Order: sequence, then C-alpha cells, then structure tokens
Amino acid sequence: MCRRTIAPIAVLCVWMPAAIPERAPVLVELFTSEGCSSCPPADRLLEKLDPSVIVLSEHVDYWDRLGWRDPFSSHANTLRQEGYSRQFETEGPYTPQMVIDGAVQFVGSDAPRAAAEIGKAAARQRVSVRLKHEGSTLEIETGPVPHAAEVWLAIAEDRTASQVTAGENRGRNLRHVAVERNLRKIGSVRRGSPFHQSIALDADATGKRLIVFVQEPNLGRVSGAGLLVP
Repeated sequence: MCRRTIAPIAVLCVWMPAAIPERAPVLVELFTSEGCSSCPPADRLLEKLDPSVIVLSEHVDYWDRLGWRDPFSSHANTLRQEGYSRQFETEGPYTPQMVIDGAVQFVGSDAPRAAAEIGKAAARQRVSVRLKHEGSTLEIETGPVPHAAEVWLAIAEDRTASQVTAGENRGRNLRHVAVERNLRKIGSVRRGSPFHQSIALDADATGKRLIVFVQEPNLGRVSGAGLLVP
C-alpha cells in the first residue's frame, strides 16, 4: 500500500417498464496510480470484479513526482480522494484505495474484503438509474431517492494500457478498465423525488463508458448507479 501524507464485463442499463424488477448495481471506486508499485494487483482485481457492479478507476496525481507521470492521473481525482479521507477519517490518502458506494473504504487489492462489502451494499435498498443514449444526448431517469442527493456523470475509457518506463513500475505493462477522464455534477434531487434530465454530450464521450450515480452531498452514500458501455 502506498500512503500519501497531506498538510469486468460491464452492465448495460436500458429502459424497462416500471413493473419489471431491476437490479441496481453497486458503485466501486478505485483510487490508483501507475506510479505506485502496490497498485497493479488492485487494478487487476477491479478488472475481474463481478459484472453486477459498476467500476470506476480514478488515477491520482500525487505519485507523478516519483519518476513516472501517470498519463491518466488527474488532480481532480486527488481532491475527491482527499474528501473521502476526511469523511472516513483516515490518516490521509493512499493507493490503492477502494471505496464501495461511498460508504466504506479499504486497501484496494483486498479481494475477500471487496467481495464482502459489495455483497453488503447489494443487499441494501437501492435506487434505479436508467440511461438512454441517442446521438449526442444522454437521458437520465432515476427512481425516488431516499435522501437529498447529487447526481454525477463520469465519462471513462473502457480499457487502457501503458508501458511504464520509469518509477516504481518501470518495465511493466499495466492495464486498466473504466478509467475516469471526466467527472462532473449534473444536478441535485430532493428527498423522495426522482431525477429526470437530458444531457448534451461532448464529442469526447464517444466510445467511452457513461456512468451516472446518485450520491448524498459531501461524498456521502451512493444510493444508485447506472452504466452504458460503448
């Protein structure tokens, strides 16, 4: 595990009649870095997780100074992880870190813990998130939310790979899935209400995974998530 001290096959969500039961997936976030030698096992675990979950690989930038600049790193991902660090009251951000539905965190390469926590999350009541993509428009519709929440849209590379030539992973070919390239809040929803909105997508969303999730404010619990894959 690399700590920083601070001062799978995808699921396709389609339109379905309300009377048909829906399986609402669990959201699994992995904070990782190509500059951290502890991260490749966690990256492989994320790739092998059950297809009933939605995964999102968020590459942080604080290990870029160790000789290898992760081409997928983002300072915005670092800030998101720092927010989780405050929420979970950890000693500070570290990699690899896995977060399940915004509710629990642990070392991202711990496969038994991941399976257990995903099972617990899947057993909780969840909000359906239905996505429909036509042309350059993404239509989003959710069921009523149990608490006031924010709605987020992540655009992620389906699969990527790097031949690392420096740093702790020098000489390794690293593979990743669902690499987040853009994450933004697209709206808010009041307790007990559904969310319905059409979003215009930029050209850079073409061929990428579209992930929408409903999360309580201040990086709280995720109550539902949906995915469309290229």
